[in-house]
Amino acid sequence: WPDNPLRFASLAAAAARIASGALPGWQPHIVHAHDWQAGLAPAYLRWWGVPDTKTILTIHNLAFAGKFDASLLEVLWLPPDAMAIDRLEFYGAGSMLKAGLVTADRVTTVSPTYAAEILTSESGMGLDGVLRNRGADLSGILNGIDIAAWNPADDPHLAAPFSRAHLERRGANKTALQARFGLTQNPNAMLFGVVSRLSWQKGLDLLLEALPALLACGAQLAVLGAGETDLETGFAAAAADNPGRVACHIGYDEGLARQLQGGIDALLVPSRFEPCGLTQLCALRYGAIPVVARTGGLVDTVIDANPMAQQSGVATGIQFAPVTAAGLGGAIGRAALLYRDRTAWRQMQENAMATDVSWRAPARLYAALYRSLATT
Repeated sequence: WPDNPLRFASLAAAAARIASGALPGWQPHIVHAHDWQAGLAPAYLRWWGVPDTKTILTIHNLAFAGKFDASLLEVLWLPPDAMAIDRLEFYGAGSMLKAGLVTADRVTTVSPTYAAEILTSESGMGLDGVLRNRGADLSGILNGIDIAAWNPADDPHLAAPFSRAHLERRGANKTALQARFGLTQNPNAMLFGVVSRLSWQKGLDLLLEALPALLACGAQLAVLGAGETDLETGFAAAAADNPGRVACHIGYDEGLARQLQGGIDALLVPSRFEPCGLTQLCALRYGAIPVVARTGGLVDTVIDANPMAQQSGVATGIQFAPVTAAGLGGAIGRAALLYRDRTAWRQMQENAMATDVSWRAPARLYAALYRSLATT
Protein backbone atom coordinates (compact mmCIF):
# COMPACT_ATOMS: atom_id res chain seq x y z
CA TRP A 1 0.00 0.00 0.00
CA PRO A 2 1.22 3.57 -0.62
CA ASP A 3 1.28 4.25 3.13
CA ASN A 4 3.27 1.12 3.99
CA PRO A 5 6.23 3.16 5.33
CA LEU A 6 3.99 4.82 7.93
CA ARG A 7 2.08 1.60 8.73
CA PHE A 8 5.19 -0.38 9.50
CA ALA A 9 7.14 2.46 11.08
CA SER A 10 4.17 2.75 13.47
CA LEU A 11 4.36 -0.99 14.21
CA ALA A 12 8.10 -0.79 14.85
CA ALA A 13 7.81 2.37 16.94
CA ALA A 14 5.10 0.80 19.12
CA ALA A 15 7.32 -2.23 19.73
CA ALA A 16 10.28 0.01 20.52
CA ARG A 17 8.24 2.10 22.97
CA ILE A 18 7.06 -1.04 24.78
CA ALA A 19 10.65 -2.27 24.85
CA SER A 20 11.71 1.10 26.28
CA GLY A 21 9.55 0.54 29.36
CA ALA A 22 6.26 2.14 28.27
CA LEU A 23 4.29 -0.58 30.09
CA PRO A 24 4.58 -0.07 33.88
CA GLY A 25 6.40 -2.86 35.65
CA TRP A 26 7.60 -4.74 32.58
CA GLN A 27 10.40 -4.39 30.10
CA PRO A 28 11.45 -7.19 27.72
CA HIS A 29 15.00 -8.46 27.58
CA ILE A 30 14.84 -8.95 23.81
CA VAL A 31 12.91 -7.63 20.82
CA HIS A 32 12.86 -10.11 17.94
CA ALA A 33 12.01 -8.34 14.67
CA HIS A 34 11.20 -10.07 11.39
CA ASP A 35 11.95 -8.75 7.90
CA TRP A 36 11.62 -5.18 6.64
CA GLN A 37 8.20 -4.75 8.22
CA ALA A 38 9.79 -4.68 11.68
CA GLY A 39 13.26 -3.53 10.66
CA LEU A 40 12.94 -0.10 12.24
CA ALA A 41 12.35 -1.52 15.74
CA PRO A 42 16.05 -2.26 16.43
CA ALA A 43 16.95 1.06 14.80
CA TYR A 44 14.60 3.06 17.04
CA LEU A 45 15.96 1.33 20.15
CA ARG A 46 19.55 2.01 19.11
CA TRP A 47 18.96 5.60 18.04
CA TRP A 48 16.69 6.41 21.00
CA GLY A 49 19.42 5.20 23.34
CA VAL A 50 17.78 2.18 24.99
CA PRO A 51 20.82 0.02 25.85
CA ASP A 52 19.16 -2.54 28.14
CA THR A 53 16.94 -4.20 25.53
CA LYS A 54 18.75 -6.49 23.06
CA THR A 55 17.53 -6.98 19.51
CA ILE A 56 17.47 -9.70 16.85
CA LEU A 57 16.47 -9.26 13.23
CA THR A 58 15.47 -12.36 11.25
CA ILE A 59 15.60 -12.22 7.44
CA HIS A 60 12.91 -14.33 5.81
CA ASN A 61 13.54 -12.97 2.32
CA LEU A 62 16.29 -10.49 1.55
CA ALA A 63 14.66 -9.57 -1.77
CA PHE A 64 12.26 -7.20 0.00
CA ALA A 65 14.13 -4.22 1.42
CA GLY A 66 11.23 -2.07 2.63
CA LYS A 67 12.34 0.96 0.65
CA PHE A 68 10.91 4.43 1.30
CA ASP A 69 11.56 7.94 0.06
CA ALA A 70 14.26 9.89 1.89
CA SER A 71 11.84 12.80 2.36
CA LEU A 72 9.92 10.70 4.93
CA LEU A 73 12.65 10.67 7.60
CA GLU A 74 10.95 13.18 9.90
CA VAL A 75 7.50 11.67 9.35
CA LEU A 76 8.89 8.27 10.37
CA TRP A 77 10.49 9.64 13.57
CA LEU A 78 14.01 9.09 12.25
CA PRO A 79 17.01 11.38 12.88
CA PRO A 80 18.33 13.44 9.93
CA ASP A 81 21.66 11.60 9.99
CA ALA A 82 19.91 8.25 9.49
CA MET A 83 20.16 8.74 5.73
CA ALA A 84 23.80 7.67 5.65
CA ILE A 85 25.52 4.78 3.91
CA ASP A 86 26.40 3.15 7.24
CA ARG A 87 22.83 3.55 8.48
CA LEU A 88 19.68 3.06 6.39
CA GLU A 89 20.52 4.68 3.04
CA PHE A 90 20.00 2.20 0.20
CA TYR A 91 20.72 3.37 -3.36
CA GLY A 92 19.33 6.85 -2.72
CA ALA A 93 16.29 5.72 -0.72
CA GLY A 94 15.78 4.55 2.83
CA SER A 95 15.52 0.83 3.64
CA MET A 96 13.74 -0.45 6.73
CA LEU A 97 15.48 -3.79 6.33
CA LYS A 98 18.94 -2.20 6.18
CA ALA A 99 18.11 -0.14 9.26
CA GLY A 100 17.56 -3.36 11.17
CA LEU A 101 20.60 -5.07 9.68
CA VAL A 102 22.99 -2.34 10.85
CA THR A 103 21.47 -1.85 14.33
CA ALA A 104 20.29 -5.25 15.60
CA ASP A 105 22.55 -7.02 18.09
CA ARG A 106 22.18 -10.28 16.15
CA VAL A 107 20.99 -11.10 12.64
CA THR A 108 19.55 -14.48 11.74
CA THR A 109 18.05 -15.98 8.64
CA VAL A 110 15.98 -19.09 8.09
CA SER A 111 18.58 -21.64 6.97
CA PRO A 112 22.34 -22.11 7.29
CA THR A 113 22.86 -22.30 3.53
CA TYR A 114 20.93 -19.07 2.89
CA ALA A 115 23.04 -17.41 5.60
CA ALA A 116 26.11 -18.21 3.51
CA GLU A 117 24.49 -17.34 0.18
CA ILE A 118 23.46 -13.82 1.19
CA LEU A 119 27.09 -12.89 1.83
CA THR A 120 27.70 -13.10 -1.93
CA SER A 121 26.97 -10.50 -4.59
CA GLU A 122 24.86 -13.07 -6.48
CA SER A 123 22.38 -13.54 -3.63
CA GLY A 124 22.95 -10.51 -1.42
CA MET A 125 20.38 -8.27 -3.13
CA GLY A 126 22.69 -5.28 -2.80
CA LEU A 127 23.06 -5.83 0.96
CA ASP A 128 25.87 -8.40 0.88
CA GLY A 129 28.45 -5.83 1.96
CA VAL A 130 26.35 -4.87 4.98
CA LEU A 131 25.91 -8.54 5.84
CA ARG A 132 29.59 -9.33 5.48
CA ASN A 133 30.28 -6.54 7.96
CA ARG A 134 27.88 -8.29 10.36
CA GLY A 135 29.27 -11.74 9.60
CA ALA A 136 30.24 -12.51 13.20
CA ASP A 137 26.68 -11.72 14.32
CA LEU A 138 24.89 -13.61 11.52
CA SER A 139 23.56 -17.16 11.78
CA GLY A 140 21.05 -19.40 10.03
CA ILE A 141 18.33 -21.30 11.90
CA LEU A 142 15.92 -23.46 9.93
CA ASN A 143 12.19 -22.94 10.06
CA GLY A 144 9.86 -25.72 11.13
CA ILE A 145 6.17 -26.54 10.76
CA ASP A 146 3.47 -27.39 13.28
CA ILE A 147 3.50 -31.18 13.07
CA ALA A 148 0.27 -31.44 15.07
CA ALA A 149 -1.54 -29.28 12.53
CA TRP A 150 0.20 -30.96 9.57
CA ASN A 151 -0.31 -34.61 10.40
CA PRO A 152 -1.37 -37.08 7.68
CA ALA A 153 -2.57 -39.55 10.30
CA ASP A 154 -5.51 -37.38 11.31
CA ASP A 155 -5.86 -34.74 8.59
CA PRO A 156 -9.60 -34.36 7.92
CA HIS A 157 -8.94 -33.03 4.41
CA LEU A 158 -7.52 -36.33 3.22
CA ALA A 159 -9.65 -39.01 1.64
CA ALA A 160 -7.65 -41.59 3.59
CA PRO A 161 -5.47 -40.58 6.55
CA PHE A 162 -2.22 -42.54 6.67
CA SER A 163 1.05 -42.87 8.54
CA ARG A 164 4.61 -43.97 7.89
CA ALA A 165 3.66 -47.43 9.09
CA HIS A 166 0.64 -47.56 6.77
CA LEU A 167 1.82 -45.94 3.55
CA GLU A 168 -0.38 -48.32 1.56
CA ARG A 169 -3.37 -46.16 2.57
CA ARG A 170 -1.84 -43.20 0.73
CA GLY A 171 -2.96 -44.50 -2.67
CA ALA A 172 -6.58 -43.57 -2.01
CA ASN A 173 -5.50 -39.92 -1.73
CA LYS A 174 -3.86 -40.05 -5.13
CA THR A 175 -7.06 -41.45 -6.66
CA ALA A 176 -9.12 -38.73 -4.98
CA LEU A 177 -6.70 -36.02 -6.11
CA GLN A 178 -6.76 -37.21 -9.71
CA ALA A 179 -10.56 -37.05 -9.59
CA ARG A 180 -10.55 -33.59 -7.97
CA PHE A 181 -8.24 -32.19 -10.66
CA GLY A 182 -9.84 -34.03 -13.58
CA LEU A 183 -6.72 -36.08 -14.26
CA THR A 184 -6.85 -39.53 -15.80
CA GLN A 185 -7.50 -42.15 -13.12
CA ASN A 186 -4.30 -44.15 -13.29
CA PRO A 187 -2.58 -45.29 -10.08
CA ASN A 188 0.61 -46.11 -12.01
CA ALA A 189 1.04 -42.68 -13.62
CA MET A 190 3.54 -40.67 -11.60
CA LEU A 191 1.82 -37.57 -10.24
CA PHE A 192 3.93 -34.44 -9.72
CA GLY A 193 2.52 -31.46 -7.82
CA VAL A 194 3.16 -27.79 -7.12
CA VAL A 195 1.92 -25.83 -4.10
CA SER A 196 3.41 -22.36 -4.46
CA ARG A 197 3.23 -18.72 -5.26
CA LEU A 198 3.52 -18.53 -9.02
CA SER A 199 6.55 -16.29 -9.34
CA TRP A 200 9.94 -15.92 -10.98
CA GLN A 201 11.64 -16.55 -7.62
CA LYS A 202 9.92 -19.93 -7.37
CA GLY A 203 11.26 -20.93 -10.81
CA LEU A 204 7.88 -21.94 -12.14
CA ASP A 205 8.59 -20.51 -15.58
CA LEU A 206 11.25 -23.24 -15.72
CA LEU A 207 8.58 -25.85 -15.07
CA LEU A 208 6.57 -24.61 -18.03
CA GLU A 209 9.71 -25.00 -20.16
CA ALA A 210 10.39 -28.46 -18.72
CA LEU A 211 6.80 -29.66 -19.16
CA PRO A 212 7.59 -31.68 -22.32
CA ALA A 213 10.16 -33.68 -20.31
CA LEU A 214 7.58 -34.38 -17.62
CA LEU A 215 4.97 -35.50 -20.16
CA ALA A 216 7.55 -37.64 -21.98
CA CYS A 217 7.92 -39.64 -18.75
CA GLY A 218 4.22 -40.47 -18.87
CA ALA A 219 3.67 -38.37 -15.75
CA GLN A 220 0.87 -36.05 -14.63
CA LEU A 221 1.04 -32.57 -13.08
CA ALA A 222 -1.31 -30.82 -10.61
CA VAL A 223 -0.62 -27.16 -9.80
CA LEU A 224 -2.08 -25.10 -6.96
CA GLY A 225 -1.07 -21.47 -6.69
CA ALA A 226 -1.53 -17.87 -7.73
CA GLY A 227 0.75 -15.01 -8.60
CA GLU A 228 2.23 -13.53 -11.75
CA THR A 229 -0.27 -13.24 -14.58
CA ASP A 230 1.95 -14.80 -17.25
CA LEU A 231 2.50 -17.88 -15.10
CA GLU A 232 -1.18 -18.23 -14.25
CA THR A 233 -1.95 -17.97 -17.96
CA GLY A 234 0.83 -20.40 -18.86
CA PHE A 235 -0.35 -23.15 -16.52
CA ALA A 236 -3.98 -22.65 -17.52
CA ALA A 237 -2.96 -23.03 -21.17
CA ALA A 238 -0.87 -26.12 -20.38
CA ALA A 239 -3.89 -27.69 -18.69
CA ALA A 240 -6.12 -26.88 -21.67
CA ASP A 241 -3.57 -28.34 -24.08
CA ASN A 242 -3.05 -31.53 -22.05
CA PRO A 243 -6.42 -32.62 -20.62
CA GLY A 244 -6.20 -35.49 -18.19
CA ARG A 245 -2.46 -35.00 -17.79
CA VAL A 246 -2.02 -31.41 -16.58
CA ALA A 247 -4.39 -29.51 -14.30
CA CYS A 248 -4.21 -26.32 -12.30
CA HIS A 249 -6.19 -24.50 -9.66
CA ILE A 250 -5.44 -20.77 -9.61
CA GLY A 251 -5.75 -19.47 -6.07
CA TYR A 252 -4.94 -20.78 -2.63
CA ASP A 253 -6.93 -23.32 -0.68
CA GLU A 254 -5.33 -24.88 2.41
CA GLY A 255 -7.56 -27.93 2.33
CA LEU A 256 -6.63 -28.54 -1.29
CA ALA A 257 -2.95 -27.95 -0.46
CA ARG A 258 -3.17 -30.74 2.11
CA GLN A 259 -4.87 -33.03 -0.40
CA LEU A 260 -2.07 -32.33 -2.85
CA GLN A 261 0.64 -33.08 -0.31
CA GLY A 262 -1.13 -36.27 0.68
CA GLY A 263 -1.83 -37.47 -2.87
CA ILE A 264 1.01 -36.48 -5.17
CA ASP A 265 4.02 -38.73 -5.63
CA ALA A 266 6.53 -35.88 -5.83
CA LEU A 267 6.54 -32.14 -5.12
CA LEU A 268 8.37 -29.79 -7.51
CA VAL A 269 10.21 -26.83 -5.93
CA PRO A 270 12.48 -25.33 -8.63
CA SER A 271 13.17 -22.06 -6.77
CA ARG A 272 15.92 -19.78 -8.04
CA PHE A 273 16.51 -18.83 -4.41
CA GLU A 274 14.75 -20.08 -1.30
CA PRO A 275 15.62 -18.77 2.17
CA CYS A 276 14.06 -21.83 3.79
CA GLY A 277 10.85 -23.03 2.14
CA LEU A 278 7.90 -24.59 3.91
CA THR A 279 6.18 -26.54 1.15
CA GLN A 280 8.98 -29.12 1.04
CA LEU A 281 8.73 -29.57 4.81
CA CYS A 282 5.03 -30.35 4.46
CA ALA A 283 5.84 -32.71 1.58
CA LEU A 284 8.35 -34.62 3.73
CA ARG A 285 5.75 -34.90 6.48
CA TYR A 286 3.17 -36.26 4.01
CA GLY A 287 5.43 -38.67 2.15
CA ALA A 288 5.56 -36.66 -1.10
CA ILE A 289 9.13 -36.77 -2.41
CA PRO A 290 10.53 -33.23 -2.84
CA VAL A 291 12.32 -32.45 -6.10
CA VAL A 292 14.16 -29.25 -5.24
CA ALA A 293 16.67 -26.78 -6.60
CA ARG A 294 20.05 -26.91 -4.87
CA THR A 295 19.70 -23.59 -3.09
CA GLY A 296 19.05 -22.11 0.35
CA GLY A 297 17.00 -24.06 2.84
CA LEU A 298 16.09 -26.65 0.23
CA VAL A 299 19.68 -27.93 0.47
CA ASP A 300 19.44 -28.08 4.27
CA THR A 301 16.16 -29.99 4.44
CA VAL A 302 16.26 -32.52 1.56
CA ILE A 303 18.85 -35.32 1.25
CA ASP A 304 19.56 -35.97 -2.43
CA ALA A 305 19.08 -39.49 -3.75
CA ASN A 306 22.63 -39.74 -5.04
CA PRO A 307 24.22 -43.21 -5.18
CA MET A 308 25.88 -42.86 -1.78
CA ALA A 309 22.67 -41.70 -0.07
CA GLN A 310 20.70 -44.47 -1.72
CA GLN A 311 23.26 -47.08 -0.75
CA SER A 312 23.19 -45.92 2.87
CA GLY A 313 19.39 -45.64 2.81
CA VAL A 314 19.10 -42.00 3.90
CA ALA A 315 17.77 -40.20 0.79
CA THR A 316 14.60 -38.12 1.22
CA GLY A 317 14.33 -36.39 -2.17
CA ILE A 318 16.08 -35.11 -5.27
CA GLN A 319 18.21 -31.96 -5.62
CA PHE A 320 19.23 -30.45 -8.93
CA ALA A 321 21.59 -27.80 -10.26
CA PRO A 322 21.99 -25.65 -12.22
CA VAL A 323 18.56 -24.12 -11.71
CA THR A 324 17.53 -24.17 -15.36
CA ALA A 325 14.76 -25.79 -17.36
CA ALA A 326 17.23 -28.47 -18.47
CA GLY A 327 18.32 -29.07 -14.89
CA LEU A 328 14.71 -29.39 -13.76
CA GLY A 329 13.91 -31.70 -16.67
CA GLY A 330 16.82 -33.92 -15.67
CA ALA A 331 15.58 -34.05 -12.06
CA ILE A 332 12.10 -34.97 -13.24
CA GLY A 333 13.65 -37.79 -15.26
CA ARG A 334 15.62 -39.01 -12.23
CA ALA A 335 12.45 -38.96 -10.13
CA ALA A 336 10.51 -40.91 -12.76
CA LEU A 337 13.26 -43.52 -12.94
CA LEU A 338 13.36 -43.91 -9.15
CA TYR A 339 9.56 -44.13 -9.04
CA ARG A 340 9.70 -47.31 -11.09
CA ASP A 341 11.73 -48.95 -8.35
CA ARG A 342 8.91 -49.38 -5.86
CA THR A 343 11.19 -50.62 -3.07
CA ALA A 344 13.56 -47.66 -3.37
CA TRP A 345 10.67 -45.22 -3.63
CA ARG A 346 8.98 -46.65 -0.55
CA GLN A 347 12.27 -46.33 1.36
CA MET A 348 12.53 -42.66 0.36
CA GLN A 349 8.96 -42.03 1.47
CA GLU A 350 9.63 -43.64 4.84
CA ASN A 351 12.81 -41.60 5.23
CA ALA A 352 10.95 -38.42 4.33
CA MET A 353 8.20 -39.05 6.87
CA ALA A 354 10.80 -39.83 9.55
CA THR A 355 12.48 -36.45 9.04
CA ASP A 356 12.01 -34.09 11.98
CA VAL A 357 10.44 -31.00 10.40
CA SER A 358 9.06 -29.69 13.70
CA TRP A 359 10.13 -26.61 15.64
CA ARG A 360 11.90 -28.70 18.31
CA ALA A 361 15.48 -28.28 17.08
CA PRO A 362 15.07 -24.67 15.85
CA ALA A 363 13.41 -23.71 19.15
CA ARG A 364 16.43 -24.95 21.08
CA LEU A 365 18.71 -22.83 18.89
CA TYR A 366 16.54 -19.73 19.33
CA ALA A 367 16.41 -20.30 23.10
CA ALA A 368 20.21 -20.53 23.21
CA LEU A 369 20.49 -17.33 21.18
CA TYR A 370 18.05 -15.53 23.49
CA ARG A 371 19.94 -16.70 26.58
CA SER A 372 23.29 -15.58 25.17
CA LEU A 373 21.91 -12.11 24.46
CA ALA A 374 20.02 -11.75 27.73
CA THR A 375 23.13 -12.47 29.77
CA THR A 376 25.49 -10.08 27.96
